Amino acid sequence: MKRLILASGSPRRKELLEIAHLPFTIQKSSVHENISESYSPAQVVEQLALRKARDVFQHNQEDVVLGADTVVVLDDQILGKPSGEKEAQEMLENLSGQTHFVYTGVAILSKEKEIYFHEATEVTFWKLTSEEIREYVRTGESFDKAGAYGIQGYGATLVKRLNGDYYSVVGLPLSRTVRELKEFGITNDLSQSRNLS
Repeated sequence: MKRLILASGSPRRKELLEIAHLPFTIQKSSVHENISESYSPAQVVEQLALRKARDVFQHNQEDVVLGADTVVVLDDQILGKPSGEKEAQEMLENLSGQTHFVYTGVAILSKEKEIYFHEATEVTFWKLTSEEIREYVRTGESFDKAGAYGIQGYGATLVKRLNGDYYSVVGLPLSRTVRELKEFGITNDLSQSRNLS
């Protein structure tokens, strides 16, 4: 049976694959995340996911490689990871009271085939006070996340409404990814799941 390799150092993606009881190993991709400004957000995340997966696949051609990328988009502007506290505050000020989109692209590669796709989820923030923004930035959650927030942490308190795939906002559209992986022969290992009865 082929191994699944996650081409990402993201702890959120690791946790999501563990939730799905998928056996996998991690090899972080070393590709640069710069891409043509003419690309749409959907093209950006798909191409970056593909680039990451191909980077790891070239050294693991007997395995199945999963790459992913997530961006936050407000008014057609892509918000990446903030460079520091000031930029994190500015991003959150811009997101305050607004509706934005989170795009996550996924690429799956094997010797036989490759697929890639994306999910777009609509997220609306509460109107945030300056103090709420400062408090959130002080939690430290902002600094390795697109758009300067993490919905799976304290950042959930900033979100008023969500329309789409919650897990895609975390970093991987889990349900669709699991179904696509089955086409590559990668299936859940539920023998390790805890007996809750």
